[in-house]
Amino acid sequence: MINKLFGYTGGFLLLAVAGFWAMHATVAGANAAGDLDVITGIVTSEKGPEAGVWVIAETDDLETPFKKIVVTNDEGRYLLPELPKANYKVWVRGYGLVDSKPVTASPGKRLNLEAVIAPTPQAAAAIYPANYWASLIEPPRANEFPGTGPEGNGIHPAMKSQAHWVNNIKSCQRCHQVGAAKTRTTSHLGQLGSSKEAWDIRVQLDKRMTGTMSDFGRERGLEVFADWTDRIADGEVPEAPPRPSGVERNVVITLWAWTSNVAFVHDEIATDKRNPQVNANGPIYGVWAAHGAPGALISLDPNTHESKHIPIVDDKGTEIGRFGHNPMFDETGRVWLTLATVPFRQPDWCTDPSLSKYAKYFPMNGPSYNNGTGYYDPASGKFELFETCQFTHHLQFDFDDDRTLYLSNPQGQVVQWVNTKLYDKTRDASKTVGWCPLVLDTNGDGRITKPWNEPRMPIMGGGDSVWQVPSVLTDPSHDTRILPGSYGIIVNPIDGSVWGASDVFPGEIFRLEVGKNPPETCITERFTIPVEKGFRPRGLDVDRNGVIWTALAGNSTYASFDRRKCKVFNGPEVLNGRQCDEGWTFYPTPGPTYKGTDFRTDYQYYNWVDQFNTLGLGENVPIVNGSASDSLQALDPETGEWVVMRVPYPQGFHSRGLDGRIDDPEAGWKGRGVYANYGGMGNWSLVEDGPTGGGGYLLKFQIRPDPLAR
Repeated sequence: MINKLFGYTGGFLLLAVAGFWAMHATVAGANAAGDLDVITGIVTSEKGPEAGVWVIAETDDLETPFKKIVVTNDEGRYLLPELPKANYKVWVRGYGLVDSKPVTASPGKRLNLEAVIAPTPQAAAAIYPANYWASLIEPPRANEFPGTGPEGNGIHPAMKSQAHWVNNIKSCQRCHQVGAAKTRTTSHLGQLGSSKEAWDIRVQLDKRMTGTMSDFGRERGLEVFADWTDRIADGEVPEAPPRPSGVERNVVITLWAWTSNVAFVHDEIATDKRNPQVNANGPIYGVWAAHGAPGALISLDPNTHESKHIPIVDDKGTEIGRFGHNPMFDETGRVWLTLATVPFRQPDWCTDPSLSKYAKYFPMNGPSYNNGTGYYDPASGKFELFETCQFTHHLQFDFDDDRTLYLSNPQGQVVQWVNTKLYDKTRDASKTVGWCPLVLDTNGDGRITKPWNEPRMPIMGGGDSVWQVPSVLTDPSHDTRILPGSYGIIVNPIDGSVWGASDVFPGEIFRLEVGKNPPETCITERFTIPVEKGFRPRGLDVDRNGVIWTALAGNSTYASFDRRKCKVFNGPEVLNGRQCDEGWTFYPTPGPTYKGTDFRTDYQYYNWVDQFNTLGLGENVPIVNGSASDSLQALDPETGEWVVMRVPYPQGFHSRGLDGRIDDPEAGWKGRGVYANYGGMGNWSLVEDGPTGGGGYLLKFQIRPDPLAR
């Protein structure tokens, strides 16, 4: 298992083992000569050595607040590696403990630490991840669905099943952790009467929250959440999470505060997804997504620990873009992003058939507020932005000679792309932006022809959930257009097909083959999630074998889809997307379930496949964001085993994406790592250390050969 996971050579493993025993020989005394960037020691409590607890070192002596976190081994020993020269406060956090008193230390010192056993279950539970506290929520029983409304059981009639009700909770978790300290309690809101009244006032503070509560059936929803907070106030606690074990004890986490400005950094990027050595040792970039604020990128140099705020402006200092979503490197080192251009407009060529062949085939009527893309060039320090024809959200590069950039849209009618190679030559978006409507070959003739059957509009219900109504074959001799939308988007490296994930209930993924002469050669396939196994796909990625991976955020399940197992690709039976259920494989994620249900409480905002072993667990390892559980979670598909990389401090690690980079392929674990960041909205109130961290933290995850490796 270890040989496979780490992917290191036998010689490297022998050296690692030798280093492990050398550590045991030296840790009892002073640090060995030359170990001036480590702090070592042992953690004990009144019960003896404490295994599987976190040792946290933090300092404000550097350019930005800095933290390093490691886990103790079976004997309670720890080693904090690669510490910049500074004075650190070092302390212990662990399940079954209360936080120890910080001790000041500097690198090169041996420091034994005293852990403190929690005096009560409530004291121990204070540091449990949000999803464990959310497990105390008790949804309506399965036999109460479908809802019968205010005059019946109080559940909204649009709620067709308990799964649908749970899915609505997950709508809340897109923005923050349900179960975090300031969501599971109401006392900090002041004296507001009953907890039900407090919840009513709380959700009215945000239009999205009050809409989601109404979708439960407002009174019944308020009662469920009030009951939750009342039981917690009376002393109820969830089951204890397991301490890190096995490979999880080899995890090293480094944190830097992004910026001194309080902001919402949606996502980060370290390198080109197609080549993890692009931008080696360079700055990491994040998009400042604060609504109403001027657009900006944030950069952080992990070598100098310096963070910069880069306004999205032209040469004259005039704002040209805002509301950025997520960034992506190209092979030249430019940082591409999706955003709203300033001033906002939709180009004429989106609808004028004389200006674009795509507009002639399928005009894009109606502007969208976030319809821009472009890049930041670190070499010149300048931005180049331009408008596209629809909302832009996530973005992914193809592996083709045109360096095609595909753009997702959760509510979109098309898949849109940019030929970035041609744009570099022409600087003319009308010649380089293309799109295809999503049309199924339901008449089975192997191509898409007009006219086609138009889709029926979906029925809305349950917040952002959608009970999708399959399109109707009003004319079986015609093909059929669908409206899945795409939150996640990815390009298959094997055949160049484009895949999208529809973030709705129950949800689907789709495959678009652009062909040699788009838009006429575009053809779509849809694959609906078997709702009895999972629902609400959101993130999307692919491994080097062409297998698609998607995070089913609705019931916290990771799923893979292998199209090679399919036999039916066109004809009328592809209409509802259930023609290839055999292509799906499901992997439940770790963690507890809502009270009285089988639905897990975690939330997977997005997912990513480590195609190039940037973390050290091997190639093609699927990783998912545990956005409600303060973690990243890596899966071994062959065994179904999980490695949970928990972020114990500061709590509130609501990650929205991740990527990995190799700075030095010859440097073992020190030359590689995976990056993510805190991305919850309102993180100044939900992250444990509040506004201290500014716009949240950038994190680097590394895995050593053992818990004491230097």
